[in-house]
Amino acid sequence: MGDLVIGARSGAPEPDGEPVGNQGGLSAGDGEELRDAEPDSETDGDAENPPRRAPRQRSFWKELPILIGIALILALVIKTFFVQAFSIPSGSMENTLQVGDRVLVDKLTPWFGSEPERGEVVVFKDPGGWLNDEPTQRSDNSFVRGVQDVFSFIGLMPSSDEKDLIKRVIAVGGDTVECQGSGPVKVNGVALDEPYIFPGNTPCGEKPFGPVNVPKGTIWVMGDHRGNSLDSRYHMDQPGGGTVPVDNVVGRAFVVAWPIGDWATLPVPETFDQKGLAAAGPLAPTTAGAALAVPAVWWMRRRRR
Repeated sequence: MGDLVIGARSGAPEPDGEPVGNQGGLSAGDGEELRDAEPDSETDGDAENPPRRAPRQRSFWKELPILIGIALILALVIKTFFVQAFSIPSGSMENTLQVGDRVLVDKLTPWFGSEPERGEVVVFKDPGGWLNDEPTQRSDNSFVRGVQDVFSFIGLMPSSDEKDLIKRVIAVGGDTVECQGSGPVKVNGVALDEPYIFPGNTPCGEKPFGPVNVPKGTIWVMGDHRGNSLDSRYHMDQPGGGTVPVDNVVGRAFVVAWPIGDWATLPVPETFDQKGLAAAGPLAPTTAGAALAVPAVWWMRRRRR
């Protein structure tokens, strides 16, 4: 029987004039022999039961451009909305940050309305006139410039064209800040203990100032290397009186990511957690809310009577 089945599948006529292919029906034994003799051809099958084609695995080299494209898109999204790397070009934040350090900047929280706080290290765009004399750091090699432009666009390298600055927030809108003689710096009348200042510097550096009333929507910034930082103190004669609009802030630097030997987080120093620092200024939101809540509760109780 098995020979007859094999002969039918090979195209030879069966004995006694039976039609090719044994279309008259198969017993259980016939079916088993058909399965045993079935080849691996992808074209076998009929209209009701089409053959299943084995999925073809895409070549790695064909998938590579797709993977690279997805990686670049993700990098661009992360740079635009989440985190961006910046390079430290000068010593104005020593010893907290060294020349050549790469810091990661949080760009996400400002999207939710978060504003800079005292003590944070922030990156901000030039409010106007702060970097007029600073040349952009561009390579003389056109190929290197092209690679840098591409990588900076997607956030894998700091941009050499953007004129961004990095300083520490000392005071925020509504604060009064000053530094007389050799210091200390005072915010709303509260003296700051600043252990992060470059060794040998005084809190005021060579530029005492104030008192300065910081307008709402702006911040007062200073470098940790007070003797080598052209910060808010040196731009008081320009529009804004040395303050930086909050809208110019790119984000908060939260970690030194490179080189590995300089890796460190950038927390807010404890001196900015002093209780009297904010209370000495205008009413804080919590205090103002409590003050408004008292008459509101009194009025509601009167209505229930």
